[in-house]
Amino acid sequence: MAAPMVIRDDFDPAAPMKEAAMFYGLFLRGHPVESLRRDIDVPKAVLEKWLRPRRYETNFRENLRRIYQFRKQVLAIFDELVLNERNRARVQ
Repeated sequence: MAAPMVIRDDFDPAAPMKEAAMFYGLFLRGHPVESLRRDIDVPKAVLEKWLRPRRYETNFRENLRRIYQFRKQVLAIFDELVLNERNRARVQ
């Protein structure tokens, strides 16, 4: 008998910002922005490939969707931080 699925409600609302800040720190240390963007992003085609096997349970498939949305949030925050840095560098 399989163990029941435990629903966790411990999502940290600041988690996307914290992760974006970690990648932003790498950017400030000289890592190429496009390389970091590829590390953060999950392309739509990858999500579709992940969801294709029907043998996955519904809860697992929902977790994959949540991961996808999380990564998109991190990417948007990261892009905003990089844009602000580039604008600030131009003004100085």
